[in-house]
Amino acid sequence: MPTGACGINCDVCKLRLLEICSTCGSGKSPDAHKKLDAQKRIFGGTCIILECACMNHLEYCMRDCDAFPCDNFSLGPYPFSQGFLDMQKRRRKQRPPALSHNTTPVSVPPEYWEILQEKDIPALCNLALAEPHPPGGLRFRFLQEDILLDIGASCLKRLKKGKWEKSDDPLLELVTLVYLTHVKSFHPLGRDIVGTRDLREAHFFQGPHELKTRPLLERYGNDLDGFRKAAEHLGGKAIDMADAAYLLFPFPRVPLYYLFWEGNEEFRPRMSVLFDRSIEESFAADAIWGLVSRVSTALLTGPDETLSISA
Repeated sequence: MPTGACGINCDVCKLRLLEICSTCGSGKSPDAHKKLDAQKRIFGGTCIILECACMNHLEYCMRDCDAFPCDNFSLGPYPFSQGFLDMQKRRRKQRPPALSHNTTPVSVPPEYWEILQEKDIPALCNLALAEPHPPGGLRFRFLQEDILLDIGASCLKRLKKGKWEKSDDPLLELVTLVYLTHVKSFHPLGRDIVGTRDLREAHFFQGPHELKTRPLLERYGNDLDGFRKAAEHLGGKAIDMADAAYLLFPFPRVPLYYLFWEGNEEFRPRMSVLFDRSIEESFAADAIWGLVSRVSTALLTGPDETLSISA
C-alpha cells in the first residue's frame, strides 16, 4: 500500500510516478523494511519515524499510535509542519460528534429529566447498581469511569482535578436517561446471550442502522493486540470466543460482548456485538444502537479524561 507509516500518501506523489522515490509502506509492511535497509545503505541512517513504527508494530502513526504527534514528528524537519501537529493535538482532545442512527446530531428530550425527577432514587440505585449522590443525583460507572448524574441541574458531570464539572456528552446522556427511566427490574446475566438478529426489533439493525463497528475494523482489523489493549483499558474481561473477545459493562447490569476475528489474505476482519437478552427490558432498538455507538467510540478514543469537557 503506497501510504507511508507517517501518513504521507505516496499514491498522489509525482516522485513515485517518476520512480525517483518508492513508498515507505506501513510499519508492518515488507516495503518498510526494504526502505530502512536502503536508507542505511545510502544515507548511513534511517527515518526515525519509520523505524519507530516498525519497532512498535504499528501500521500508521496518525491512526494507530496513542502518542501521536510525538517528538519524532515535532523535532524532525518533516513530514508535517508544526501548525499541522498543533492542530492534531488540539482536535484529538475534542469529543467525537454525537450522531443518532439517522446521522443527525443527538438531542436529549427534557422529558427524560422530568421523569427522572419523579423516581425513587434509592430504589433506582438498587436496580442499576448506582450510588445516591445527595442532594439530588446519583453516581454510576460507565465502563471504567465514574459519572455523576445531577438530576437537579439536568446534566452529566465528570471529575476533573477533584471537582465535578458539567460534561457535554449527549449520546452518553441520552442512553443513560433511557436506561434509568425504563429499568424496572434486574435479571440474572449470562444465561441468554443474543445477537441483533435475535432481538425483538431485529429488523431495525439493517442497512444504515447496522451497529457501528466499521471504524473499529478499520483501526484494529490487523491489530489484534491493539484491540485487546483498548478493551482492557475500559475494564473489559477477556472471554474465550472468536480470535479475541471481551465482555464490557457500559452500565453495571448491562453487558456487551465484543467479538473480533482478525483478517488475513483470504478473509476480511469481522466484528460482532452480542447482548444479554435482558437489554430489551430497558432499551429499544435505537437506544441499543446508541449504546453500542458510544462504547465503540470509547474503544477508539481511549480514556475520556483525554477529551475536552465543556462547562
